[in-house]
Amino acid sequence: MAPHDFWQEFDPPGTFAGDGEFASFYVATLENGRQLRLPIRVLADGNHALASLIVNQAGFAVLDTLAESLAEKIRPMRIDVVAGLPTLGLTLAAAVAQKLGHNRYVPLGTSRKFWYRDELSVALSSITTPTQEKRLYIDPRMLPLLTGQRVALIDDVISSGASIIAALDLLKACDIEPVVIGAAMLQSERWRERLMAAGPQWAARTVGVFATPLLELNAAGRWQAPAA
Repeated sequence: MAPHDFWQEFDPPGTFAGDGEFASFYVATLENGRQLRLPIRVLADGNHALASLIVNQAGFAVLDTLAESLAEKIRPMRIDVVAGLPTLGLTLAAAVAQKLGHNRYVPLGTSRKFWYRDELSVALSSITTPTQEKRLYIDPRMLPLLTGQRVALIDDVISSGASIIAALDLLKACDIEPVVIGAAMLQSERWRERLMAAGPQWAARTVGVFATPLLELNAAGRWQAPAA
């Protein structure tokens, strides 16, 4: 597949074999059986890799399906407002808010406007932009929309958990604790230890549409999930 062909459509259930070995792409399977091909990103050691999803490059039908599924998973939490993590999570957060019947959502930001306040910001790192020094901000004008509300914190992918922890720290400084953290993809289990350190409640309060493992290169030169 050409790079721009990924994330554009779902394949019917059973299109790809579930033998657990992959070459150039990973096949994620949704709860309804439909399959989504994801490019494999090799990590620096050359022996491990991750399946990648960039939701703001996805086809509209894929985005719509992921947003609908995530909205249904968090609907029982009686969400009042959705807060989105930049940059990629904003696309999904807006769509999820619409699926929940909301007329708006609250985007967090990394671009400092002149009316932002330094005390309403935290340092931010991301697996997709590891060398950039950024800060995560809440627009002070948006605070009344979050205060005292049942908040869902949405990102496109939860990987190392660094971005989510930054957002939790920022919201905590504003006396806000989300009732749920949601994402389209839970990318490996690396996030779990970090979120558990932030509070044992987050293991049960973190949901994804689907999950993908940390992949290992096997003797045949193919990628597979580590043996249990």
